[in-house]
Amino acid sequence: MTGSAESPATEFPRTIGTVAARELAAHGYTRFEHLTAVSAKSLLAIHGVGPKAVRILGEELSERGLAFAEA
Repeated sequence: MTGSAESPATEFPRTIGTVAARELAAHGYTRFEHLTAVSAKSLLAIHGVGPKAVRILGEELSERGLAFAEA
């Protein structure tokens, strides 16, 4: 059995958590480039996406020379 039902196809690190990855994918965010069009505050408003996930995603964006949209 594969884990595909539990882990949506995103390029985000597993450390953000399964629920956060699933909810981000459900809202159409599956790539880091998608996150540049949304603010961190907007992501926090998604049920299942918490401060830890947003912090990790922010760090990953920064490493790629990207950032969340301004609030």
